[in-house]
Amino acid sequence: QVQLVESGGGLVQPGGSLRLSCAASGSIASIDDMGWYRQAPGEQRDLVATITSGGSTNYADSVKGRFTISRDNAKNTVYLEMNSLKPEDTAVYYCNAEIRSPSTYYPLRDYWGQGTQVTVSS
Repeated sequence: QVQLVESGGGLVQPGGSLRLSCAASGSIASIDDMGWYRQAPGEQRDLVATITSGGSTNYADSVKGRFTISRDNAKNTVYLEMNSLKPEDTAVYYCNAEIRSPSTYYPLRDYWGQGTQVTVSS
């Protein structure tokens, strides 16, 4: 059994900052890509940022220069540092990870967290 648990969402004023965390736990053999996605009301779920196990990153154009994704492989945790937040960043943010469980003989599978609300408003 694998779980992804997010934390760090909340209400912040425009121009402010938040840091999201997502920890993977359970019978994990290995983790490949990890990432963050977001979904605003009435919209589809969109990619925000991804990071490979080697540390290569990819960002949506809308967050480049403002958001930074990082990970701690020893802790099976991925982070999203969000700066210069805008009202249009308001959404539920979901953590995603490609995980082999319970051993390396099993194929990669996508796992999702439960989501954390980020609201940017004055």
